[in-house]
Amino acid sequence: MKKIVLVTGGAGFIGSHLCEKLIEKGHIVVCLDNFNDYYDPEIKKKNISSLIRQERFELIKGDILDSALLEKIFKENKIEKIIHLAAIAGVRPSLIKPSLYIDVDIKGTVNLLEAARKFGVRQFIFGSSSSVYGNNSKVPFSENDPLELQISPYATAKRSAELYCRTYHHLYKIPITVLRFFTVYGPRQRPDMAIHKFTRLMSNGEEVPVFAQGKSERDYTFVDDILQGVIKALETPFDFEIFNLGNSKTIRLNKLIDLISQELGEKPKLKFLPAQPGDVDITYADISKAKKLLGFEPNTKIEDGVQKFVKWYKNSFS
Repeated sequence: MKKIVLVTGGAGFIGSHLCEKLIEKGHIVVCLDNFNDYYDPEIKKKNISSLIRQERFELIKGDILDSALLEKIFKENKIEKIIHLAAIAGVRPSLIKPSLYIDVDIKGTVNLLEAARKFGVRQFIFGSSSSVYGNNSKVPFSENDPLELQISPYATAKRSAELYCRTYHHLYKIPITVLRFFTVYGPRQRPDMAIHKFTRLMSNGEEVPVFAQGKSERDYTFVDDILQGVIKALETPFDFEIFNLGNSKTIRLNKLIDLISQELGEKPKLKFLPAQPGDVDITYADISKAKKLLGFEPNTKIEDGVQKFVKWYKNSFS
């Protein structure tokens, strides 16, 4: 029998792709999203437009901070598994409104853990972030590395939510898997994220901001590879585990800009700026644990992923 899965943040970039994949695999999906204005809500509506008429898909517009709504959802649906992706994202905005990240990313997660406890949910998957590693001096980043170096409120909120997940597993034996995503990109990527932003600016002939001389490095992970990891985690429950989901390869910012420029056939107008507070120098995932225990195997090279993204962008915005 297929499981009823609650996906929070299901109309977002990763969430909408995940809902499609779950439906494709025969699951019944309850999608909870509040369509906030962090970016244009119309983008989220478009993300799930193909799912709205699906028989095994239910959209609920609401907030994970609304405990009464969560109570209603769990009473009316036999939710067996939760994939919790809803969050206020973004490192730099978290420096401006840190309390918002406490409310949504920490309190919202606790609300869902409480619902999981109360209604006997069989599996809880939490979408965390590579930002919890902060400016880790050891690369690649391993799940066993000490985590005392978060350098943004967003990273601290995600780490705090991870700790609540561990506490709820310890107290109530809820099976929980924490997935640390490394810079996910691909079609439907949020407009504020680097690859989307740079593509848009270059296409419009506008200046591209390049922080820290473009020397920072990121482990960019194509959305299809992230979905593979999430599905494998769903199908391989653990009592409590943490996994890195990344490409396990890094690319410098300057090189990334060159790749996008080549795909677009546009010469970028670069504006060099100082390093931004909250930005880390590098992200780099050690995925040996995910390979061994989940069978996770990313297979999209950054060159191929950028090509796919630019093709989607041109089809969507040209």
